[in-house]
Amino acid sequence: MPIYEYRCEKCGHQFDMIQKMSDSPVQKCEKCGEESRRIISQTSFMLKGTGWYATDYAGKKAHKEKAAPAKDVKAS
Repeated sequence: MPIYEYRCEKCGHQFDMIQKMSDSPVQKCEKCGEESRRIISQTSFMLKGTGWYATDYAGKKAHKEKAAPAKDVKAS
């Protein structure tokens, strides 16, 4: 579930909420109860595993297949 960041319009308090993407935004500040708004901020995430780097996309086998010319097969 994503973490959304909110800021209170009145007191400026910033807080995070873990919510489903389908959940509606939090309307009230958890500190003073006034109106709050979702803010856009930089996200941080890490991609792990194979396939996330340029060197992982083209293995030696795939490179050899591309380098070999296609053979023309004729029907008799």
